[in-house]
Amino acid sequence: MSDSSRDTAEGAGWGAAEPGGYKTLMPEHVEKLSWLNPKTLWAARNGTVASWFGDPTGRTRSRWVAQRAAAGARADKVIRREVPERFSFMVIGDTGEGDDSQYAVVPGFLRASRGTDFAVIASDVIYPVGSTDDYGTKFFRPYQDYRAPIYAIPGNHDWYEDLGGFMRVFCDDAPPLDPEPAPRPLTRAWWRALLWHKARPADEQRLVAARALRSQPEQRAVQPGPYWAIDAGPVRIVGIDTGLLGTIDAEQGAWLREVSRGPRPKILVTGSPLYVDGEHHPCAIEGGGTVDDIVRDPDHHYVAAIGGDIHNYQRYPVDVAGRTIQYVVAGGGGAFMHATHTIPRVSIAGVTEEDFRCYPLRGDSLAFYSKLYARRLLLRRFFPLTEAEGTAVVAERLGIKPVRSPGPDVRVTRRTRLVATLLGAGGRPDRTSRFRLPVRKLYTRLFSPSSTTYSPPFFKCFLRLDVGPEELRIRCFAATGNHAQEVDPPMEDEVRIPLSRSQDR
Repeated sequence: MSDSSRDTAEGAGWGAAEPGGYKTLMPEHVEKLSWLNPKTLWAARNGTVASWFGDPTGRTRSRWVAQRAAAGARADKVIRREVPERFSFMVIGDTGEGDDSQYAVVPGFLRASRGTDFAVIASDVIYPVGSTDDYGTKFFRPYQDYRAPIYAIPGNHDWYEDLGGFMRVFCDDAPPLDPEPAPRPLTRAWWRALLWHKARPADEQRLVAARALRSQPEQRAVQPGPYWAIDAGPVRIVGIDTGLLGTIDAEQGAWLREVSRGPRPKILVTGSPLYVDGEHHPCAIEGGGTVDDIVRDPDHHYVAAIGGDIHNYQRYPVDVAGRTIQYVVAGGGGAFMHATHTIPRVSIAGVTEEDFRCYPLRGDSLAFYSKLYARRLLLRRFFPLTEAEGTAVVAERLGIKPVRSPGPDVRVTRRTRLVATLLGAGGRPDRTSRFRLPVRKLYTRLFSPSSTTYSPPFFKCFLRLDVGPEELRIRCFAATGNHAQEVDPPMEDEVRIPLSRSQDR
């Protein structure tokens, strides 16, 4: 296996590496997504509108579920797959930008996924608004050579057109919902309806041509709705839909409690990670309780909870009453990269910095963003940090031993410290913190997508899960866009989880 970013800088994709061949997979013309474009911002307004005037996601989701039930979908929403005693599947999150950063993942994904029985997309299948017309270049084309079914849970971007495109593609061509009665004038619902982005009619010929790219019988996947469970071998995989604002409705909550019962080991896949960036986000359920309450309940036997939405990899092994549950962020499947260098030194729920894993490494993340800002701000002499400088200054700020040695000749200077502070390295406040550039909240919402890079390294990732009667093995593989990592995707993290009865006590 090739070097990973934890071994060498070259394993991270730095240096004069040979670019990969992923561009040959792309369409001739690729529209570059810019969130600075007012047209894009206006189309993607529904999350903001829902936060102002109330979130209708739960009611809309219930209508979709009722429609699927009327069409004959299983009431328990459980997909039963006949697989060998030992089988494998893939998880890839936040895929659908349709540009270099998505297609750069494909060669390594296809290589690492050989022999797997199915794949799951965890959140945000299609950017920016989940349009049906975008599925050709952002779903069917990139994964046309993956010869197994692909299931999915929606992210907030898939909900920006009320989930219409998602339901058509993954739920047996579900027809549009009937319009709801007009709300009373000047109520919150009336204002919401007035401002709400509504889907345009789909180009049916375009969709037919797109579907032909994944039309083999072994690729067919029909799911009972936006949330579901898969029984495969010794495990149950439970996928939940957290909608626009990262919560679930009471109806889905009741289903989740029911489908979580029993001694079978379970893996949660969610659009909103429960542990991320050194914080706990338990995910509220309408009417009371949280998703994490259900995951932690020893009678439910969850061994892992994997979430998308944040575009990198993180893992938190949390001890829950003597059992270890692996909380994983796996949203690095194709969209712009969210920073890891802004994650403070980890100390949460008994998880320390020594237990925590992330990709990209914080030093690589800082070097990546320093080069990005150098281009955007035209400060090419001041801003760029080498990967070694980024590694050294992050280690100093967090008081940790660097995962990859920066080398004996690397000095942490005033300039490197100032750049690290401006870019929020370590999340540690100091005198210059008021001048930090927007690498977290504001940058995530507005500037990051418009600053997507179109050349390696991209720092993308995906998971392969190998399941046997006694053990679940989770591996995180990297995709940089370079040839070496396409041919032999480096493994950035690995964890083995026992599935014996002792795990379920």
